[in-house]
Amino acid sequence: MTQSQVALDVARLISRAHAGDARATEELIAEHLPLIYNIVGRALAGHPDVDDIVQETMLRALRALPSLREPARFRSWLIAIAYRQIQLYLRDKRTARLRLVPEQPELAELADPAGDFAERATAELVADAQRRDLVEAARWLDDDDRRLLGLWWQEAAGELSRAELADALGVRPKHAAVRVQRMKAQLDSVRAVVGALHARPRCPELTGLVRRWNGIADPLWRKRLTRHVRECPRCVTSGRGLIAPEQLLLGTAMLPVPATLTAKVGGLAAATPSAHVLPTFLQHKALAATGAAAVLATGGFVYAVHYSPAPPDATIAAAPPPAFTTTPRPATATTTAATTRSPSPSLSPATSTTPPPADQGMGVQRADIFVAPDGSDDGDGSLRRPYATLGKAVAEVRPGQTIALRGGTYRPAAGIDITTSGTAQRRIVLSNYRDERPIVDASGLSAGQWAIAQRASWWTVQGLEVTGSADHAYVCLGCRDTVFRRLWMHDNARSGLMLRGEGTTGNQVLDSDFTDNRAPGAGTGLSIQFGAGAGNVVRGNRFAGNGNAGLDLGAFGSPVTIEYNWSYDNGGTGFVLGGGTPTAVAAHKLRHNAAWANGSNGFSDEGNTAALELTNNTAWRNGGTGFHLPDAPATMRADVSVDNGRPYELNQAVTPSRTGGQQTATFRSTDPAEAEGPRTATGALPPTGFLQTSDGNGAAMNGT
Repeated sequence: MTQSQVALDVARLISRAHAGDARATEELIAEHLPLIYNIVGRALAGHPDVDDIVQETMLRALRALPSLREPARFRSWLIAIAYRQIQLYLRDKRTARLRLVPEQPELAELADPAGDFAERATAELVADAQRRDLVEAARWLDDDDRRLLGLWWQEAAGELSRAELADALGVRPKHAAVRVQRMKAQLDSVRAVVGALHARPRCPELTGLVRRWNGIADPLWRKRLTRHVRECPRCVTSGRGLIAPEQLLLGTAMLPVPATLTAKVGGLAAATPSAHVLPTFLQHKALAATGAAAVLATGGFVYAVHYSPAPPDATIAAAPPPAFTTTPRPATATTTAATTRSPSPSLSPATSTTPPPADQGMGVQRADIFVAPDGSDDGDGSLRRPYATLGKAVAEVRPGQTIALRGGTYRPAAGIDITTSGTAQRRIVLSNYRDERPIVDASGLSAGQWAIAQRASWWTVQGLEVTGSADHAYVCLGCRDTVFRRLWMHDNARSGLMLRGEGTTGNQVLDSDFTDNRAPGAGTGLSIQFGAGAGNVVRGNRFAGNGNAGLDLGAFGSPVTIEYNWSYDNGGTGFVLGGGTPTAVAAHKLRHNAAWANGSNGFSDEGNTAALELTNNTAWRNGGTGFHLPDAPATMRADVSVDNGRPYELNQAVTPSRTGGQQTATFRSTDPAEAEGPRTATGALPPTGFLQTSDGNGAAMNGT
């Protein structure tokens, strides 16, 4: 079909829409939704806010549609609206968090990993190394160039004409061509920088230069690194032999529009021209219920843009991680009497009958202090003369240093206390070494003794396995800006990890598994309790088989962000959302989480009376209530409750943003094997169709 024919069809739809034909409005929006989603998704790096920006774009278009006097320009007009929304979004200071790069992992993970341009927006669509470098390089562009890249990407794919691109920019085609060329030149220069940073072995001078780098992809460091790469005889080769970006972009498929977003936008279109009902859908406000609460419907467990974190340290890319192909969580755990280290997780001594669920092969390659089961605390902590105990290492570490644990089993004779803090500029890192698997077996400690207690801030703790504690495995008291990632905390009595105390601020728990922590009447995977502090994030974790709750936010008085986590087979509730004391009132935010096969509720407010926010969460086949929120005046959007003991128990001030029924048959898969299986090579949650809602049934359950 020619462009003139397309324009004519669009004009006819607009004419019918002006006449009040709701079906024409729906068709008009549905036809253009993939284009707008890809423009916004590419420009905003596949961040979770992409859906909101697309919805806002479509809402503005629907509101302004009656005033459109040139139907033939609808596409350009709609693209210009999207471009403006991207511009407004990027002006927000909060989006500075998207600009962090993975060269310094402890800084990169403090940004929102779900917003990484290379990993989240396109990692599952591309395999070629240069294409990955290209999309990573895009993060170095200025905001104007990033917006332009989103448009030019669609032009290169044949989805936009140059005239439409120029219209979106508000310039003539010749001027648009100049801007595109400048953007491409800037893109090529930063592609060379990315190539040099990824080179192995890396240029020593570049290594020295980036030691002073704060990890932020800002114009100053872009200029410094570009100048070095251009002038360095060794690094300059990184800019040679690059495939033209047009060819790389054409090798990338269109981003699929999530079924839930299609349903949401379809709901907007269906509501036209009754504009007064449209804002209620997007403003996400809880409405007072006038009768029985509505049944929760469509949404939930969606993988249209799958979260996959960047490797924590680019220096280990050359060391291929081992593949774990067995189920991650054993029915029972056994302790083996091994005291020597092994370079391979598959050969390391284990405290479990199966390998760990998270790939721990992405440890640090360099360190200041080494620890090994066959070392000696009389050594000097070097690679050749490592310490024997973690307690010795944490007593000696200083800000800015890295502790590397060699593979093998450590059996502490006493609890380990971490009291030395790093700083914002000089974090302390505790990590497994390369692809080795360190295990802290705390079974020799007495009941009432924590295996590891941390009273320090600015740490990154990764690649660690703790098991066998008769109490809590790891407790962080009043910790600030600490990152926990790729941990496996299992078969402990009271909890796998607990963050507690006042001043528990800015911590992140990422890509970890908390399994089979249980004792009579107790046992929690992850607890953030008994304190307060802003900015804590829990993302990409699994909580399974714990004696009580999977995740417990009881008696914590500040909001916590909970996203992309799965909680299943726990004896109690999957997600406990605060409560427990009159002061534990916090408006926690949850999105894209799933709870299934828990003994009690899927999600529960536990007496929390704050305005919780729940978006795209799924509760399936829990023994109690799917969403037990009798006290919280929560805002709920596209949450799913299916085949639970009861679908929901909601505060009378809560009205879900959906109406209609939902059945198990709506899901593409109800087999949890993939979701409960091994993680990906990068430590991300396994891709799966489990509990995804189908496009057809999802789209049929629109409404506000």
